[in-house]
Amino acid sequence: MSKRAVLLLAHGTPGTVDEIPEYLRNVVSGRPMPQHVVEEIQHRYSLIGEPKGHSPLTDLTMEQARLLEAELARDQAGEPVRVYVGMRNWRPYIADTVKQMRADGVEAAAVICLAPQNSRTSVGLYRRAALAEAGPIRMDFLEGWADEPLLADAFAERLRVVLARVSVETAAAVPVIFTAHSVPLRTIQAPAAAGEQPREWPVSKSGAADPYADEALRTAEMVAERVPEVSAWKFAFQSQGASGGPWIGPSVEETLDGLAAEGAKAVVLQPIGFLCDHVEILYDIDIAFREHAAKLGMRLERSESLNGSPLLTKALAKLAREGLGRLGGTV
Repeated sequence: MSKRAVLLLAHGTPGTVDEIPEYLRNVVSGRPMPQHVVEEIQHRYSLIGEPKGHSPLTDLTMEQARLLEAELARDQAGEPVRVYVGMRNWRPYIADTVKQMRADGVEAAAVICLAPQNSRTSVGLYRRAALAEAGPIRMDFLEGWADEPLLADAFAERLRVVLARVSVETAAAVPVIFTAHSVPLRTIQAPAAAGEQPREWPVSKSGAADPYADEALRTAEMVAERVPEVSAWKFAFQSQGASGGPWIGPSVEETLDGLAAEGAKAVVLQPIGFLCDHVEILYDIDIAFREHAAKLGMRLERSESLNGSPLLTKALAKLAREGLGRLGGTV
């Protein structure tokens, strides 16, 4: 039997505020970044985590890997399947992890990116980084899993709890905003025919240059279908970058403005593009969006992140088994 493994890939995050300049150089592939942008990101990190300045993304991803490894061990009687973690922009880097897998004698690996919605630009970078060091390791790389039912079940479980609480406390129907991370418009823009203006999201699936926006919306639809208590919902893209041209929207801020104009007094926000807590949740949502909502006279609450969700673990285990099955054998 070949020595098989699972490789989880994530964005990565620095461990301290002092490491942020080096981390940002990785994110932008070494391109210069304005000092004021670096300082603003350092400020945001300084307000989150425990201790302050520490994003929990790496710790939580390692915990997700441990839970997945334990789940896979429960129902397979053959050779244990080890779960590895590689980060695109910080330690442990994908290249270093794959080198370790080779040293450990791994022969086949199911590779799962912990960003369920597939953008060819971003997920493509993960894929290239893993395959560049794979050598003799046969890899099954999962391009995207936005429509995985167990993922939607996990998000729905979290949403149901906060929505019930806020609805009781406000004695009113509470709208929901589903969010995913924004990306530069140029990365998903459909190519225009001669003489036509470029089409922007949302576009039809047949016209989209990249599946990311459609897949994010599909995940939101699946979650909403599972929570009939959702009386009304909207979709928005969050955490738009400060440079690089226009990023896709609508933004969360614009969406909050619209809900306030409609008379909403409370809103529940659920990010469906993130699988654990990190700066885009702990600062962008818990601090910045909450402050924006408060200025509009609205209360903003969010669902708990999946983090160590048993349903997320089951979803990852299902995907891992399927990937390993495509490589030959069963788990």
